[in-house]
Amino acid sequence: MTELVATVASYDQAAALIAAGVDRLYLGEDYFGLRLPHSFKPAEIAEIVELAHKNGRKVTVAVNGIFHNDRIKKVAAYLEKMATIGVDEVSIGDPGAIYLLQQAQLNLPYIYDAADLVTSSRQINFWGKHQASGAVLAHEVPYQEMVPLSKQIEIPVEVTVYGAIAIHQSGRPLLQNYSNFVQEHLNKTDRERGLFISAPHKEETHYSIYEDLNGTHIFANNDLDLMLDLPKLWDLGLRRWKLDGLYADAGNFVKQVATFAQARDLLDQGQATTDALQALDQTVHELQPAERGLDNGFFDLDPNEVK
Repeated sequence: MTELVATVASYDQAAALIAAGVDRLYLGEDYFGLRLPHSFKPAEIAEIVELAHKNGRKVTVAVNGIFHNDRIKKVAAYLEKMATIGVDEVSIGDPGAIYLLQQAQLNLPYIYDAADLVTSSRQINFWGKHQASGAVLAHEVPYQEMVPLSKQIEIPVEVTVYGAIAIHQSGRPLLQNYSNFVQEHLNKTDRERGLFISAPHKEETHYSIYEDLNGTHIFANNDLDLMLDLPKLWDLGLRRWKLDGLYADAGNFVKQVATFAQARDLLDQGQATTDALQALDQTVHELQPAERGLDNGFFDLDPNEVK
């Protein structure tokens, strides 16, 4: 069975996503998780867990931050809180956080999420041997490399099929540092400001950029859209698909998720024609923010071109 995972920006959106056909909700608090549409406190997470379980759905909480000494001290207590709440799974990439989870012997499965580091079946299987229930595949893995990988992995992998793709993170407040340097005041450097940067001598590039307590995050020109490539993922047995609504309109994101849910159902029923998927993809494009393009990222690239 194909599982659809979607990020959550509010309790109301969580309810709408469940109605749209999502199997698993993905959320967290920005002190512990990276690049989240909203930072939920534990009490708010508990409410969404209750909502999800009432409707037969699951919840994954992001604990995929890079934890320095000041923060790692708080991770164990947070994991214990998530276990108490009844979270179904956490996503973790920091080996120190995994160690704390295992030391606590909590009834709390984890999926290995180390961003662009997760590129090989050997690495995925290594973490599978260390109790990971799954792994999040790096966005930079093209289809040609997914083919052999899918035959060698021993635990499921999650593939992002829609949403903003981070291409760089710095722990430094780069925007604020720049503002200080030029002695100008940027009153907002968060995601809502809509800032972007361009590559030197490439005015057509518009890399979205924002700052939060985890540092500075830079994103690819376009959002990812693998609607037309879903049959290839399905055939490989890679059937846990994530949709990231970080830059999406809250209401339109629910509608976009609904189109992917329709595609999932068509594939599971053996009825996913090219025309049907193209019609659904057209809907995804129509609902996309005007300032953000769509493409299929690294999917069609020759592996030799990925550097």
